[in-house]
Amino acid sequence: MAKSNPYRGLPPHNFWRRAVSTIHKHEFDPVVDVRFTISKEDKVGTAGSCFAQHLARALKEAGFNYLVTERGEDLTEEERRRLQYGVFSARYGNIYTVRQLLDLIGEAFDGKVPAERVWQRDDNKLVDPYRPRINPDGFESTEELLQSREVMLQAFREMVVQSDVFVFTLGLTEGWRSREDGSMFPLAPGVAGGQYNPARHAFVNFSVNEVISDLDEALQRLKGINHRLRVLLTVSPVALIATHERRHVAVATTYSKSVLRVAAEEMFRKYHWVDYFPSYEIITGNIVQGSYYSEDLRDADPVGVAHVMRVFLKHYTTHAAASTNGGYWTGTPTETEVVCDENAIDAAARG
Repeated sequence: MAKSNPYRGLPPHNFWRRAVSTIHKHEFDPVVDVRFTISKEDKVGTAGSCFAQHLARALKEAGFNYLVTERGEDLTEEERRRLQYGVFSARYGNIYTVRQLLDLIGEAFDGKVPAERVWQRDDNKLVDPYRPRINPDGFESTEELLQSREVMLQAFREMVVQSDVFVFTLGLTEGWRSREDGSMFPLAPGVAGGQYNPARHAFVNFSVNEVISDLDEALQRLKGINHRLRVLLTVSPVALIATHERRHVAVATTYSKSVLRVAAEEMFRKYHWVDYFPSYEIITGNIVQGSYYSEDLRDADPVGVAHVMRVFLKHYTTHAAASTNGGYWTGTPTETEVVCDENAIDAAARG
């Protein structure tokens, strides 16, 4: 008679051989339970790194209520895309670090005013330091820039208040901030505007404790504003395009993603209204053997993104059968344009 042990009788997903090594990679599904589902009526807001744009696009294509509070109704569809309307719920651009999200919350709801408000480009056009690539044409005046920012802040407030679900993708731990007031920039000064000055700007690579603390504070602030809000956290599988630390970019990437994954786990364990979706594990998992990355070995390729979306819609949506063939996303895995501010770093370094 076999002796009893705590692993006897556990389901297949608890064992590597049964859940990973003996299944086809396209059938890999690391979601076991979900804390909530998204109905067709639920308003879904998104923010974070560029990978969050894939979730937003999948929700729209599957007929869900993707919330956009800054629409640019008077513009043509081509102009809306060019000026990043609908990329996220409002035109706040990529939010790579959790500290950036905290800064945005403070500015929108507490009236905080960042020390640096305007950067100038080489062509003398002006850019917003906290979304430097939101307007490819640049702004003609400080007044125009600040007015555009106020419109965005109002749209962000509306997104927070109206959302039933907020999807936030954690992207980076590295970043640049103002020495004067600590405000975080999505790009280093001088990359897409402004002028780097070591007396005014500082590099930071947040520790795991700092990220956990920032994420905890951000989630509490959002929940305090909107009590019905549910939050879905993901970690971007996209590697760092560059590191400013004296270490290999691959090592820096492992550190950054590990910290973000731990922070997401801590929030999942602390709050019943927070869930974690393993898009990171699907793209980076051993089972796919790196095949879900593009030729640059950094960006997720269309087939990998399609796999992520298929699993997401299968588990988190309530009317998937009507729009996604019984819960499996049927969208074509073609190349999709994603707005990633950090892509400017490589070009700036060469220039």
